[in-house]
Amino acid sequence: MTGGKSNRFERYLVFALLLSLFLARNGVHAQEKQLRIAAAADLKFAMEELSRVFEKRRGTKVNVTCGSSGNFFSQFQNGAPFDLFFSADIDYPKRLEAAGLAEPQTLYEYAVGRIVIWTPTDAAVDVANSGWKTLQDASIKKIAIANPEHAPYGRAAIAALQKAGIYESVKARLVYGENISQAAQFVQSGNAQAGILAMSLAVSPAMREGKLWEVPAGMHPVLEQGAVILKDAHNKDIARAFLEFVKTDEARAILKKYGFELPNKK
Repeated sequence: MTGGKSNRFERYLVFALLLSLFLARNGVHAQEKQLRIAAAADLKFAMEELSRVFEKRRGTKVNVTCGSSGNFFSQFQNGAPFDLFFSADIDYPKRLEAAGLAEPQTLYEYAVGRIVIWTPTDAAVDVANSGWKTLQDASIKKIAIANPEHAPYGRAAIAALQKAGIYESVKARLVYGENISQAAQFVQSGNAQAGILAMSLAVSPAMREGKLWEVPAGMHPVLEQGAVILKDAHNKDIARAFLEFVKTDEARAILKKYGFELPNKK
């Protein structure tokens, strides 16, 4: 290779290296500017709207991953990369705080969840008039709930069935979703004929045409839902800003629209 060709080749290599470093650096910076939220599955639709409003105001991209609160709790113990955790059970954030995995003084109860029995519009039994008897009807072959081992809504469903005195008679029909959103999908797809679901999903655009009966609140433990900033958060300032936004009247109105009860302002 001649000297001229060699110099051009070396300049090309240097340019390529600098370009790759520039792109990698900007990719890291872009990632650092994103707010990463782990949210309980019952928040799927409410969080989509909350994120849109916050992004418009702040100009920060919000990435939301929905799943079961218990699974997220296990992931955080292994260093899962999130900034904020919105749980369907305030106990998980409290345990993170006690274990030193959450930012002190950031725990916030943002809502109280509600559960309903939900059936498709073409169900043979009218859940609005039948209530608990719906689940004992011969047309109901499968009843979808969230897995009670790691989903607070699943535990609430089991407690309510036991309180109603029908758990033993229907437990063979129960099918478990990995989280409350998957349980809802089971009913929507026809793999189950009824489900004990989060009100926030039952009133969402995808399910509001179905029929529902709200389970009396006194029949299950209160679904106090809490949020906390994680200790290893990369974007603590943005996480604090989002948490403050959730405390505003505008954000509380969005949560209420999706069927959540609101605790007193703190």
